[in-house]
Amino acid sequence: MPTRRIVLFDLYGVIALHQRHGALQEMAARCGAPADAFAEAYWSAREPYDAARQSAAEYWTTVLGQLSRPVDARTIEDLRLADIDSWSGIDDRMAAYARSLRGRAEVALLSNIPSDHADALLAAQPWLHTLDHLAFSGKIHAAKPNPAAFHHCVIAMRAAPADFLFIDDREENVRAARALGMNGHLFTHPEPLETAIDAWLPAGTA
Repeated sequence: MPTRRIVLFDLYGVIALHQRHGALQEMAARCGAPADAFAEAYWSAREPYDAARQSAAEYWTTVLGQLSRPVDARTIEDLRLADIDSWSGIDDRMAAYARSLRGRAEVALLSNIPSDHADALLAAQPWLHTLDHLAFSGKIHAAKPNPAAFHHCVIAMRAAPADFLFIDDREENVRAARALGMNGHLFTHPEPLETAIDAWLPAGTA
C-alpha cells in the first residue's frame, strides 16, 4: 500500500497569528492586576485548561486566585471573551496555502487550544471544516508536546506516524513529533516551509 502524505499543521504561529500584542495588559487592567503578575498567572495555569482538565471558569478562578483578585461570574466571562478575541487573528496567506495543499496531500490540524476557544474559532473560520482532520487539545484532552496529542492524530486518521509531516513553530513540539516517528519541520517562514513540503511530497504532485 502506498505511503500516505498527511501535512499536519500547528495553528498559532503557523496558520493563525500569535496572541494580539497588548492583550494580556488589557486583561490585567480589567481585573485590576499588575501586568507582569497577570501574565505569570495566565501562563502558569494554562496547560490544564488547554488539555480540558479544567473548564474556563476553573481556569480563570485559578488565575484570579493567584492574583488575589475577586472572583465573580461577570469578571470571569469578561476575561474569557477577551482571551478568545486576543487569539482570533488568522494569517490569510498561510490559511490559503494550507487549503491549496488539499489537491496534493491530506491536510490536518493539531493545536493547543481550549475547547471554548476552538468553538469560537470554528464559528469564525468555517473553512477549517474542509480539512481532513481537526485535533484541538481542548477536545482531545491532550496538549503538545504530550505524545498523546500526536497519537490521537495517528489513530483518528488510521495512519502510520511516518505518513505525517508535522509543522510547528515550537522546537519542543517538533522534537516530540519526530520521537513518535513523524517527519517534522520547524516553521520560521512560509518560503522554507513550501520548499520542505515540495521536497517531501512525491514527484508529480506539485
